[in-house]
Amino acid sequence: MKKLLTLLLLLLLVGYTQAQETGSVLIKNGTLVTITNGELENTDILIRDGKIARIGENLSAPRGVMTIDATGKFISPGIIDAHSHLNTVSTNESRNPVTSEVTMEESVNPTDISIYRAIAGGTTSIHLMHGSANVIGGQGETLKLRYGAGQEGMRMDGAPRTIKFALGENPTRVHGQGSGIHPRTRMAVEQVIREHFDAAIDYKRNREEYLTAKANFDRRGRGTPPVPVAKNLRLEVLSDIIDGEILVHCHSYRADEILMLMRVFNDYGVKNYTFQHANEAFKVAPELAKNGAHTSIFADWWAYKFEVYYSTAYNATILNENGVTNSINSDSDELIRHLNHETGKTIRYGQTSVEDALKMITINPAIQLGIEDRVGSLEEGKDGDLVIWSGHPISIYSKVEQTYIDGMKYFDLEEDQADMRISVNPNESFEDGAAFGEIISGRKADACMEGAFNLLEETTQR
Repeated sequence: MKKLLTLLLLLLLVGYTQAQETGSVLIKNGTLVTITNGELENTDILIRDGKIARIGENLSAPRGVMTIDATGKFISPGIIDAHSHLNTVSTNESRNPVTSEVTMEESVNPTDISIYRAIAGGTTSIHLMHGSANVIGGQGETLKLRYGAGQEGMRMDGAPRTIKFALGENPTRVHGQGSGIHPRTRMAVEQVIREHFDAAIDYKRNREEYLTAKANFDRRGRGTPPVPVAKNLRLEVLSDIIDGEILVHCHSYRADEILMLMRVFNDYGVKNYTFQHANEAFKVAPELAKNGAHTSIFADWWAYKFEVYYSTAYNATILNENGVTNSINSDSDELIRHLNHETGKTIRYGQTSVEDALKMITINPAIQLGIEDRVGSLEEGKDGDLVIWSGHPISIYSKVEQTYIDGMKYFDLEEDQADMRISVNPNESFEDGAAFGEIISGRKADACMEGAFNLLEETTQR
């Protein structure tokens, strides 16, 4: 037990140190899949102190900067997942249909092994979201997958605030059917939003009037003090949404509800929002484009409940052809490992171009999260988040060989610890195995700590 506690403390300290670091590396002779400037063959890319410093041919490495020969390899920007619950401690705070005051900030598990597996699939940034139990749920977190860097180290500094809304069956089931409070119907979902937006507008006006009156009273030092208006974090967050300071990401499926929310947002002046899942978005693609709304969808995942029944694998292509900024997301610890395959389905089903398909897992989700000035494409001045592939990233035969975040290498296929991955042991059967974990991994229960103990021994011997 003492050894385990020492190990955990060491990992926390190592992670904290890593969170403060950025890296430098020169990658030469690869094919750069830039996303915004086509594919550049036999091209070098230099990352200095975590930023893409130069892109060109025949670049030289500055003193002390490692050089990697990527001849025959492809280099893409890191994949971005706009809808993830990858490393959450908690997902839903369902005590009330509106919980805008809560945040995923306190629900980040930086040591979840799923993070490592996502990096191994080329994903470098995620949008960690509250669940869809509430009409207006909690605030999200945009994270960089700096595995082991701690909660603070994983947060993407400067990323815009986000919040989760939800329409349809989830909030009506959880609150109407489950707790006997509104919304019980889809009609009431709209009214919950309108009532709370109105309350937020009133609160902001009253709070500002009170603070002004209090400042005047404090300055004069005499007279009757103003009646206090207590600080209300829930309504302050809603006020920030109306003021355009928070990006809305809304769980949705049906076309009629998508149209409803766009009407509500138009009434309150909310401009920047993304419909998540949006299985029937193809029905209202022109309306979405007209309103500047974004969509973030599954490639071909549906029929898991009735309101998702009317779906099509052509959804992404129809949205793209109508000018809607669309992304392909995972909402899954499994799909996040191969989002390149998921976006490839848009090519198979709808003949979407390779360029547009790759945008759906790079620059498009970056736009939806308000971070397109930093990530989502290979451009000078952007963050050094990139992936080296054995072949073209859209090919099902390609493997991620290395993943970099801010110029730091977080995954290397050649150095990949066997105990960090799921592997099936063909010599074990369900009848013979003592536990399901042994059958999946072929190792004893504590084998997942093998790499960590090796790290402990190496570190303590220095």
